Parts: sequence; structure tokens; C-alpha cells
Amino acid sequence: MKIGIVSPYAYPRPGGANDNIRETYENLRERGHEVRIITAPWGDDPSAQDVIQIGRAIAVPYNGSVGRITLSARLEYLVTKILDREQFDIIHHHEPLVPLLSAQILDRKSCPQVATFHAFGGFSFSYWLGRPIGKRYMDKLDGRIAVSSAARHFISRYFPGDYRIIPNGVNVDFFANAKPFPEYRDGKTNILFVGRLEPRKGATYLMQAYAKLKKRRPETRLIIIGRGPQLGDLREFVRREGVGDVLFAGRTSDIDKARFYKTADVFCAPSTGQESFGVVLLEAMAAGTAAVASDIHGYKKVIQRNVSGLLVEPKDVDALCSALERLATEPALRERLGVAGSVRAREFDWPHVTDQLLAFYDEVIGAYRGA
Repeated sequence: MKIGIVSPYAYPRPGGANDNIRETYENLRERGHEVRIITAPWGDDPSAQDVIQIGRAIAVPYNGSVGRITLSARLEYLVTKILDREQFDIIHHHEPLVPLLSAQILDRKSCPQVATFHAFGGFSFSYWLGRPIGKRYMDKLDGRIAVSSAARHFISRYFPGDYRIIPNGVNVDFFANAKPFPEYRDGKTNILFVGRLEPRKGATYLMQAYAKLKKRRPETRLIIIGRGPQLGDLREFVRREGVGDVLFAGRTSDIDKARFYKTADVFCAPSTGQESFGVVLLEAMAAGTAAVASDIHGYKKVIQRNVSGLLVEPKDVDALCSALERLATEPALRERLGVAGSVRAREFDWPHVTDQLLAFYDEVIGAYRGA
């Protein structure tokens, strides 16, 4: 079939929804389907393969991070032209209530359309205020997907309905077969963080916990992958407090990221909340790395408490330090959690997730044609 995937987040820019789209695209292509990704360009980013760029993406604060909306004076005309040309069998939106690309496509509906909802958080004023308009577009969807029960709970507060849970996935073999960096396998216990350095990801709490741990367990190292608005503050904390063995690796390639997961003895996801799912947890688990994560809704559906990882209260520096110290000093526990995590990650392998997605497509298309 011919499938259109709509991203409001300037694909292929990094991010949870765009990572999902990339893996979905690749897995659908491997099965012989024709796929196009419709998105708005950001800056001077060149178009990727099978990407249709339309309008222009503009950054806006959203849900404790940075989102993007699509603007163009000719958006209606451009959308109509693309849909007439491509003749999709089904269109799959991601976060369709992000203005304005999905709305224009839904207004010119000529095939079944489904949407995936990724977000989770507290009260959303924009969703609450926009319910009358949002309902108009939600009613145009032929199927709704949530990546987790947390995401389903969040969106259904404002737009009740049936949501099929199809989780994010992970390329298990890619992470399981990565090679560690030998220069960091020097006898020190490596603790790894991967994520954008912004408040909701909790890197500052991890840094404080590591500073405490380092005084008690000198043979430890903290590796931070990612950039963001808190990078300067974190660097200043390291300098001011004299915290040793902190590596700021910045942004890395996917290959190097996988190698760092295999290099790490412990992976830590100290997010404060507003996470609908834990893709970074899946990546660490696929690599066989023991994980410590915040005890929040989006993570509890990925990590099985004390089976495939340890869960601690968010923002609790002392509890986080204790969990890290426990894993740093108990190699048998690290091994047990790592093995259990690798088994758990297989449940989220992308081919398995793609099976669920294609079955949902077939169900929606069948109902649409029979309507």
C-alpha cells in the first residue's frame, strides 16, 4: 500500500516522534510498502529520502520542551496539490493537533487517516481551550493510537474515544551487537545519561546524585550524551564542585550512542515527569545495561520494578544516589537486571511493533471501505 506519514516536528530532526517515524518508515519499506513523509522544513535542513517538505516549521515552547508548528501562506494549496499527486491509501499523523499541517490534510480527506499520540503531562491549557476545534479534527480520524497507557490517559481527558496502544519500538539487534569504547572500559563504573539537557529530563538531579556518589565511590564515571539549555549550568556545577570524571559527549551518531550504551555499566533516566514512554530505557535494555529510572507513569510500563530495572522517586537526589551506589557495588545485580532487561526489550522490537501497526492499518482501511 502507499502510506503517508505526517510529522509536525521538522523531520528528520531528532526527537521521540521523529525517531518513531524513521523506524516505522524503514520497517514499512522493508516489507514492500511505498511510504512518503510529509513535514515542514526547519532552517536550511536538506530533505531526506521520500520526504515531502511543505511550509516552514517555527519553534514554540510545549510540554516542558520545544515543539514546532507549520506555517505557510500557501499551505492549503500545497496540501491539495500533494494529496492529488500522491493518492495515498492511508495517512498516519503524529500529534495531529499540532498546528497546522495535519489540520489542512484532514480538511482535504480522501483516504482513511489515523493518528498517534505521544504526549503525557499535567493539565494542558491549550488542549482544554482548543477542545471545540480539536474535536472537529479528532472526529475526522478513522483510528487513534497512543504509545502507552499514560499517553492514552492524557489525550482522552480532553478528547475521549477509543485509542489502540501501539508502543514505541527499539532496534534490539542494533543495540545488542554494538561494541563498547575500550578507552572507557578501564575498571571504572560508567553511569550513562542520554537525553536533551532540559528541566524535565532531570539531568541536574543526576549530577547532584553523582557528586555525592563520587565522594564515596571514586571509581565511577558519568557520561552525558545530549545538549540543551542546561548544559552550561551542568558544566558550571562540575567546575564549582570539583566533580571528577564527567564526560560531556554532546550529540552523537546513532552508532556511537549504541556504543556508549554498551560501554555503560548503569543507565540512568532521572526524568521528572511528562514522559509518555521510555525509548531511552528500551535502548539501554536492548544493550543489556542495567537501568535506574524515575518512578513515573511513562517509565513504569517499560521497566518492571526490581526485575528489569530500579525505580526511584523523581527529584529525590538521595534515593537516586542510593540506587546508583547499589548497582555500582553489586555486579551480580547489574547482571541480573541487564539480562532481564534484554529479554523485556524483545517485546518492543520494531518488527513486532510494525506487525501491530499494519494490522491496525488493515482494520481501519477495511472499516473505511465498508462504511
